[in-house]
Amino acid sequence: MRALVQRVVRATVTSRSDDDGTWAEVGSIGAGLCVFVGVTHADDDAVATRMASKLWGLRVFDDDDGVMNRALSDLDTGAVLVVSQFTLYGDTTKGRRPSWIDAARPDQAEPLVAHVVSELRSLGATVATGRFRTEMHVELVNDGPVTVSLEL
Repeated sequence: MRALVQRVVRATVTSRSDDDGTWAEVGSIGAGLCVFVGVTHADDDAVATRMASKLWGLRVFDDDDGVMNRALSDLDTGAVLVVSQFTLYGDTTKGRRPSWIDAARPDQAEPLVAHVVSELRSLGATVATGRFRTEMHVELVNDGPVTVSLEL
């Protein structure tokens, strides 16, 4: 499982409706983390649980001295926007078009991303999400900027 984590001032995801093609907001947070999550074939619930724990404890927020010593778990409002992102497993070692062979199919990935979300909520995070199997637009204001890549 891979995650691209961005500390944000705010983040919003909109999704296109399958019915009429209109766009609607499906998730939004204020200050917190915007997390793009990719799943590969070997991932399971244990990996998803570890990812949620890693995100909850990731020390990327400033303390009183301006040093990144705080995690979501240390904040009064630990907000996370989780967006599925199969393209994190794009392989660009050959040619100019990425291969997606390492990305899990939606029927495997969706429950594992949902497990990350569920675990984050059980830890105390306020979680918003994107929507699987739809085109999405993600708008965010990166704070810092701080961007971290995680892989389990």
